[in-house]
Amino acid sequence: MPIAERMIRRVADFAVIKNMFEEGRRLKERFGAENVYDFSLGNPDVPPPEEFRAALRELVRSDTLSFGYAPVAGHLPLRQALARRLSTEHGTPVPPEMVVVTVGAAGALNDILRALVNPGEEILTPAPYFLGYDNYAFLTDAVLKTAPTDARFHLDLAAIERAITPQTRVVLINSPNNPSGAVYAAAEINGLGRLLAAASDRLGGRIYLVCDEPYRRIVFDAEVAPVMAAYPHTVVVNSFSKELSLAGERIGYFAVHPQAEDAETIRDAAAAVNSMLVVNAPGLLQQAVARVLGAAVDVSAYRRRRDLMGAILNEAGYEFTLPEGAFYLFPKSPVPDDARFADMLKEERILVSPGRAFGVPGYFRISFAVPDVVIRGAREGLIRAMRRAAGA
Repeated sequence: MPIAERMIRRVADFAVIKNMFEEGRRLKERFGAENVYDFSLGNPDVPPPEEFRAALRELVRSDTLSFGYAPVAGHLPLRQALARRLSTEHGTPVPPEMVVVTVGAAGALNDILRALVNPGEEILTPAPYFLGYDNYAFLTDAVLKTAPTDARFHLDLAAIERAITPQTRVVLINSPNNPSGAVYAAAEINGLGRLLAAASDRLGGRIYLVCDEPYRRIVFDAEVAPVMAAYPHTVVVNSFSKELSLAGERIGYFAVHPQAEDAETIRDAAAAVNSMLVVNAPGLLQQAVARVLGAAVDVSAYRRRRDLMGAILNEAGYEFTLPEGAFYLFPKSPVPDDARFADMLKEERILVSPGRAFGVPGYFRISFAVPDVVIRGAREGLIRAMRRAAGA
């Protein structure tokens, strides 16, 4: 056996994603990039704010720029600034020593889950969920378990309560949500906090809440609820991939609620994982982001695209909920097999992601982090695909 047996299925899963990229490339070579409408990737295309570009230019000319190893937890000025922001966002004083800078939100989640979850224990997440959670659970040797959401993809607290078992170690939520765009309201978050407190007492073991918030600054018709105020045993994860359009630069962080059970031990364990895996987050980016914390991309571009794509889907007769945040739509597939409908769209040179990849078959994800011209260009194909599906 040339590779570890446990990796065989993972390689096959990644091949599906690779094939999707290759198919998009082949279509663009055959028909021209302007005639292929690729909504499959959540890759932010809105430019970073000018403040960041200016800070980067100033920094590279500065004598204070450091290229040496950074502290494992991150440069102190950035952690201090993040602590101030988190304290405001979550209504809870967060000291800098409870913040760790990581290689993106993915790095933060891998650090925290490995610190909290024993092999064989459960990570419970509402579905639909970000497809990367499968991989993070795999790397943790944990079991990813899901609970359904309601018709608008908001939390179903009764379903979460039913899904909790003595093996549940972490409840992992993502708001604003990828792929649905749902933003969980304060009443939902407060109810979840009460639920987790009661379940922890009943089962005699602490259940931690991990909140994944990389789309926190990309919201349209809602406010992101403060999870730390709702439940003390919480870890917040975030990144600058979306709010500053720095997806490729891999800079993120996590913060442990200072009143969480074993808070300092959790922080130390997760920081140790961070050191084992990557040593430290990119030092240049840490220094640059610290100078512009509070800047953000122009969200109005995403709002305009959401409304434009929503109008086209509505005209064509698709069932969907207009997203409250992030840059995705998650319509219902007009045929039961979402992968089959994704293929039907591909025949129209439209690329989307089947909902089964996000734990909810029967839907498909559209990323509207694309130029307006791509959205407008897909209109006729979306209408034709819906008509064909109705005929089928």
